[in-house]
Amino acid sequence: MKKNVAIVWGGYSSEKGVSEKSAAGIYSFIDKEKYNVYQVKIDKESWSALYRNNTYLIDKNDFSFTVDGEVIKFDFAYITIHGTPGEDGTLQGYLDMLGVPYSNSGVLASALTFNKFVCNHYLKSFGINVPKSVLLKKDTLYNPEEIVSRLGLPVFVKPNAGGSSFATTKVKEILQLKKAVADAFNESPEVIIESFIVGTEVTCGCYKTKKGMYVLPLTEVVSHNEFFDYAAKYDGQVEEITPARISEQMTRKIKEITSRIYDLVGAKGIIRADYIISDNTPILLEVNTTPGMTPTSFIPQQVAAANLSMTDVLSEIIEYEYCKAKSF
Repeated sequence: MKKNVAIVWGGYSSEKGVSEKSAAGIYSFIDKEKYNVYQVKIDKESWSALYRNNTYLIDKNDFSFTVDGEVIKFDFAYITIHGTPGEDGTLQGYLDMLGVPYSNSGVLASALTFNKFVCNHYLKSFGINVPKSVLLKKDTLYNPEEIVSRLGLPVFVKPNAGGSSFATTKVKEILQLKKAVADAFNESPEVIIESFIVGTEVTCGCYKTKKGMYVLPLTEVVSHNEFFDYAAKYDGQVEEITPARISEQMTRKIKEITSRIYDLVGAKGIIRADYIISDNTPILLEVNTTPGMTPTSFIPQQVAAANLSMTDVLSEIIEYEYCKAKSF
């Protein structure tokens, strides 16, 4: 019997539009001969399932919906919400309570990686290089001169919990700092300020199935803009080169670090780790446990470069995580 798989998208953040594109990508990849696939939209107003061009409200008591008296329950959730509640562990906790297996990292790993500052400092304690940074909260009194003295200029100002480069600013002058911080606070209750690092930007995907760990070919990111901002990510103002034009030795080193990070944070499913290579040293920027999944996103590019099929990869992840969950 086919499993009922929900592709869960939407969310409560500015990344809802990105999530919708990823959901469409995942829908195109998933094997419809193996699975009954439904798209489930979650937003603050309602949770709904798309079925035969109609929408039906989700019963949150058991994560199901009803069509003409028939209750359709989901056997598995493929979460592609960028931001809360799908990337921060909130939705995972709900699914855990219901016993519904899912594709992504669990509550702890999701919460950890969603908080960029905490995650980077946790990984730093294991010897992984990260940028110097300062964390601000809404009620934090801060001195721009002290921050610039500590981190230098330029700096990046961004929401501590968020993605897709929303409200992210490259600050070149001290007078720009307060506005950049205010903009970032519109997206998150915490703001992170990071030192700017000159170097080559690369990203590396990684996932695990019953066959073991797969670390994918690296992608080199060459933005046409000041940095890899929203326009570069989603409007094509960037060159994405897979495999990256770096040495075999450096490629091997970054793959080893990515595999180690996967285990250190307790990840599940597909993750992506972003780096800057500076002075022949890879410096981790952040860990993404819900990477973009449009046909042109990094992960599908890297899967293709590894001569793998996205359809097969998703099937292996679904079966692996489903079997693990049901074995307890």
